[in-house]
Amino acid sequence: MNNKFDALKDDDSGDHDQNEENSTQKDGEKEKNDRDKSQSSTKRKAVVPGPAEHPLQYNYTFWYSRRTPGRPTSSQSYEQNIKQIGTFASVEQFWRFYSHMVRPGDLTGHSDFHLFKEGIKPMWEDDANKNGGKWIIRLRKGLASRCWENLILAMLGEQFMVGEEICGAVVSVRFQEDIISIWNKTASDQATTARIRDTLRRVLNLPPNTIMEYKTHTDSIKAWEEFHGLVNSSGR
Repeated sequence: MNNKFDALKDDDSGDHDQNEENSTQKDGEKEKNDRDKSQSSTKRKAVVPGPAEHPLQYNYTFWYSRRTPGRPTSSQSYEQNIKQIGTFASVEQFWRFYSHMVRPGDLTGHSDFHLFKEGIKPMWEDDANKNGGKWIIRLRKGLASRCWENLILAMLGEQFMVGEEICGAVVSVRFQEDIISIWNKTASDQATTARIRDTLRRVLNLPPNTIMEYKTHTDSIKAWEEFHGLVNSSGR
C-alpha cells in the first residue's frame, strides 16, 4: 500500500489555491444541502473504486470545521459546524481530494480537518467512538502539514495493524500550537492503545522525549461539561 501511495503522489500536491478555505466552506454548505436531499431518499449511491483504481480497505470521509474561539458551543452546534468535504474508496480518489485541499499549516484561526472511516462522525458521542479515546500530540507551529500527511497515509495504508480499532484522525490548528490526534474504538484495550502509540511515534519520526497524551472520550465529555462548553484541549 505504501508503494501505491508513493507512486501516485503528485509532486505538486503541496500547492494549493489561496482561496481554497473559502471555497471549502462554500462546498461544505453545498455538500450539506446535497446530503440533506440524498438522505430523504431511501437509496444512496455508494462510493466505490473506479476501474483499475487501488481500493482501500475502508472508505473514508474528509470533514472540515471552523469556529470562533471562546464562543460556547453545544454538542448540537458542534455537529452542525462540521462540514463534509467528501468520501473516497481508493488511493486515486484520496489524492484527488487531498491535492486540492489547503494544507493544515496554511489554515488560519481555529480550524480542524477530520478524516474518519465512512459512517463514523468525528464526534465523541458517535457509537463507534463513545467507548474509545485518542492519542494527542501537540506540535509547534510549522510541523502540522507534514505530520498530518504522514499520519493519514499511515492510517489509510493500515500501518497501525490493530484490526478495526482505528476510527479516524484529526488535525487542529490553533493560534499558539497545532494538535494532531488519532482516535480508536476501545480505550480500555491497553495493548491496542500501546501499539497505536508506538506506530504513531514511528510514522511521525517523533523524538524520544515527545509528550504523547492518551485521553478517553468519556474524560473529554466530562471536562467539556465541567467547563459548560468552554474551549478545552479536545477542540470543542
